Amino acid sequence: MSLIQKAEKIYQILDTSSSKEIEFLEFNTPFELLISVILSAQTTDNQVNKVTPELFHSFSTPIELSLAPVDEVERIVHSTGFYKNKAKNIIGASGVLVKDFNSTVPLDMTSLLTIPGVGRKTANVLLGRIANKGAIIVDTHFLRVVNRLGLVSTKDPNAIEMQIKNVMSEEKQYRFSMTVNLHGRRVCFARTPSCSSCSLSQLCDYLVITSV
Repeated sequence: MSLIQKAEKIYQILDTSSSKEIEFLEFNTPFELLISVILSAQTTDNQVNKVTPELFHSFSTPIELSLAPVDEVERIVHSTGFYKNKAKNIIGASGVLVKDFNSTVPLDMTSLLTIPGVGRKTANVLLGRIANKGAIIVDTHFLRVVNRLGLVSTKDPNAIEMQIKNVMSEEKQYRFSMTVNLHGRRVCFARTPSCSSCSLSQLCDYLVITSV
């Protein structure tokens, strides 16, 4: 079986067994999603969802957040960890949106990568969810699952993104990212994965290796 065939089988199984709409972060606008994804680095989505209602109630637009007192933003996002750097990034990101993009979130990779706190993972979230473009989102869950499944054999996020793009058609990439992520959260845990109840066990290299 080729990697393309294997990836397609995995896609079909996860697509069938997953809910049609998969959302991890709560947001109402592309701006809110952008800020939420920046805040989600090295914390849980649930923790981000706890702080963003107050953040967006206080500073609901890019211009408002760009002018926000840094100590107030630090207070609000404190529980997400690395709060000083995150506060700096989301204030800076808002300023770039105002200055360079007329307070609108751009939806191309080159422009997104000019925004403070935005790397390829964050950019791909925006491109996939808002722009409906092909996007592979490599977070810790996705990285773990695709390695265990044998679709890749690297821990480099950029290499994983490009390798998965080579085996998954563009129109399926975002859905694949989300279903794999969900599988990692619910079944393929970092420690003691639930292999016995996994719908992908017959396609998984990890199960073969650990059973030897």
